[in-house]
Amino acid sequence: MKKNILLVDDDSLIVSILKEKLLLLDQDLNILEATNYKDGMKHIIQHSPIHAAILDICLPDAPNGEMIDYSLGKNIPTVVLTGIYNEKLKNKLLKNNILDYIFKDGRKGINNSIQSINRVLSNYETTVLIVDDSKTQQDILKGMLETIKLKVLVASNGIEALEYVKDKNNHISLVLTDYNMPKMDGMQLISELRDIYDKDELGIIVLSSSKQPEIATKFIKIGANDFIQKPYSFTEVIIRVNSLLHIIDLFHQIKESSYKDFLTGAYNRRYFYTQAQQILENSAKNKENIALALLDVDYFKKINDKYGHDAGDKCIIEVCKILKETLRSTDLIARFGGEEFSILLENISQDQTQTLLENLRKKFEENKIIYNDQTIQFTVSIGAYCATAKQKLEQMLKIADKALYECKDSGRNRLKILDQDQ
Repeated sequence: MKKNILLVDDDSLIVSILKEKLLLLDQDLNILEATNYKDGMKHIIQHSPIHAAILDICLPDAPNGEMIDYSLGKNIPTVVLTGIYNEKLKNKLLKNNILDYIFKDGRKGINNSIQSINRVLSNYETTVLIVDDSKTQQDILKGMLETIKLKVLVASNGIEALEYVKDKNNHISLVLTDYNMPKMDGMQLISELRDIYDKDELGIIVLSSSKQPEIATKFIKIGANDFIQKPYSFTEVIIRVNSLLHIIDLFHQIKESSYKDFLTGAYNRRYFYTQAQQILENSAKNKENIALALLDVDYFKKINDKYGHDAGDKCIIEVCKILKETLRSTDLIARFGGEEFSILLENISQDQTQTLLENLRKKFEENKIIYNDQTIQFTVSIGAYCATAKQKLEQMLKIADKALYECKDSGRNRLKILDQDQ
């Protein structure tokens, strides 16, 4: 489902710039534009839910922030982008739980508001864990974090927290923990977590009312990313949480860029070799059959020569899309380079491999791409090798490559599968 983003400003140029930058961020957004309170309110009524909003304070039909009050009343994560620089007004709005108060100072203000929206959109898919033995403190903190649309889990002590974090289905990105708790306190919890997860994998913020000298330093030293002294304000918590989540996201993006292909987003050859080796070891242990396939676009050079390299790139992206749509979620797909892709199929018989890959070949044969008002069609050749996982990866690749060569040599648009007896 597309996320609805509301933009309300009496300057239509600012609305247009914001829209353009948001769509560069994510094409799968539904941007709702308004230059007055009436139209902004209409969008909120007609397009629920609104996932985030960037709003001006002074509008022709609502000069006193009525649009902001209405948005907050509907629990919409709201960024205020305004030409009014008023510290008192800013503090008042921040106390009302707006995401951010940003001054319109040209490109900087626009970019800051886009960053705030980007963060809250990411939060919809982000899970955090609160660890505190006080139900009151749990509820206060949970309310704050849910305001910025984070998914929130709650534990009453360190032992419960460890169970939550270790459960991979929870996908926890950040832990906010108290210090003094029964069974396992915050200090022990952090020590246990850091034995498993590095700082760039799991964020940890300590929230404590302890008055011990240098307590914050002790927590940072054993592995906490940040420390917040109780009592805390909404603004302080939100800024610290969002900042840490942003840093973790950046680390994740850097890691991804090292093992993903820039053009298609598919895994690269380096990642394939690393993961394939692990898959082979697990399959051998479980005595499961496995298949490795190499797929190559037929006459790819002719596509580039006839339609241009941009069209060629579009075709490569389409290959990745069809592979992901057709193959199983457990199958490992990687772009080996140029127009060649590798596929590793776990726990699969030769007959199942034949059916799956033949279906894949036919999909390419029937597929059409519209590019610059031209229709592009291309086929693929697939060479595969079926064997027990005792076989070495290099040998499997060599035999799959031989099968691919036979496809090319016999006319292309073919599937050839060799087994360990051939």
